[in-house]
Amino acid sequence: MNSVTILEFPSNLGLKEPSQGHEPGVRKLPEWLRQHHFHQLIEPEATRVLPPPPYRMHHDLESAVLNADALAQYAREEAKLLNEVLSEQKFPLILGGDCSILIGNALALKQKGDYALFYLDGHTDFIEPPQSGTGGAGGMAAALAAGRGPKKLTDIQGQSPYIREEYVWCVGNREYDDEYEQILRDSQATYFTLDLLRETGIDKGVNSFLNMVEINNLDGFWIHLDVDVLDDEIMPAVDSRTPGGLSYEEFDRILYLLLSSPKATGIEITILDPDLDPSGKYTKLFVQHFTDTFQKARIAK
Repeated sequence: MNSVTILEFPSNLGLKEPSQGHEPGVRKLPEWLRQHHFHQLIEPEATRVLPPPPYRMHHDLESAVLNADALAQYAREEAKLLNEVLSEQKFPLILGGDCSILIGNALALKQKGDYALFYLDGHTDFIEPPQSGTGGAGGMAAALAAGRGPKKLTDIQGQSPYIREEYVWCVGNREYDDEYEQILRDSQATYFTLDLLRETGIDKGVNSFLNMVEINNLDGFWIHLDVDVLDDEIMPAVDSRTPGGLSYEEFDRILYLLLSSPKATGIEITILDPDLDPSGKYTKLFVQHFTDTFQKARIAK
């Protein structure tokens, strides 16, 4: 079993201000998890930190994406660090940050080979700037990783697409809106809404993804975890709340199946905002479930 390296990528550049003059609190996520004994329970061989650029609300006219230049630069730095960890045969566990940290992580994967993406999120994040109401890259992350969107973010170092569209699985969306979902439905990516996942069955749904990875002889797959995929009642500390979501029983099973696969290459955790959980009540439960499932899956692997 490969040893684990925690990488902290606490960028909030992919989100708009929650209110004027206030930056999103997700940049505090790694330290917040540390306070709740996450690192201690994971027992990584090493923890490495990549400080993000200062938060801004810069509207990039060329790309129509907030903070596009800073995001692209940070992605290059992420990819360099992640490549080092992957070259050492370590398992990277990445703490965001918002979903835009996927850009640099996906870039690193492209530089290593052919990988799939299991995008576990309460939203599709498979839209382009014209469909975005905010211009925030966090809400476009899956599409950007698949090469859809401005070249400034999709073709860094001439590597577009970082993950081929047919190897992208968007799982867990419960933001049911025809216009919002249409770009994903029209793509070559696989789309499992929360309803479809439950109808299919978690084991069958996840195993169909794992079979796809094997059939295509891919080098591995990456797991994106946005905590807003969880039921709003057990994880309300997110920037874009929607009723419903996965129970912890469902969440644990999905993670276990994915992480116990020998093809699992790494995972990123995003969006949990400490400012929205001042007592730590929701974070404590998340840490308990994630770390327990992570360790059980790593042993099985």
